[in-house]
Amino acid sequence: MKKTQGEFVRADGESGFKSLGGPSRLFNALKYSWNGLCEAIRVEAAIRQELLLCALLIPLACWLPVTPVERVLLIASLLLVLIVELLNSALEAVVDRISLETHDMSRRAKDFGSAAVLLCLVLVALVWVSLGVPAMIQLVQ
Repeated sequence: MKKTQGEFVRADGESGFKSLGGPSRLFNALKYSWNGLCEAIRVEAAIRQELLLCALLIPLACWLPVTPVERVLLIASLLLVLIVELLNSALEAVVDRISLETHDMSRRAKDFGSAAVLLCLVLVALVWVSLGVPAMIQLVQ
C-alpha cells in the first residue's frame, strides 16, 4: 500500500525520512555515503576518469618536495573536482528523474553543473602548473 505524503511528516513538521540522531545516524550516514560513492563509480565515467587522475597525482603530490601547505593545495584541488563532479552527477540524476524530455531549463541546469566541473579542472591545472611543475623541475635538476 502506498503511503500519502502526510504519513511521512513527523509531528514536529520534519520529514519522516530525516534522522533523529544518535549513534546509528553516523553509521547510516557513512553507509549512505559509501553507497553513493560506489554507485557513482559504477555509473559515471567522469568519476572513474577523475579517480584515475587522483590515483596518479595524489601519490605524486605526497612525493614532491613541496611545503605541507602546497601539498594540501595540490591534493585539495583534486578532491574538489571529485566533490563537484558528484554534485553535478546528483543534479543530472534529479533533472533526469523529473523528466527525460528535452527542456531548456533542464539543459541549463546540466550545463551549469558541467561548467562547475570545468572550473574545478581549470583550478587543478593552475595549482599543479604553479606548484607541482616547479617541484618536478627541481627534482630533475
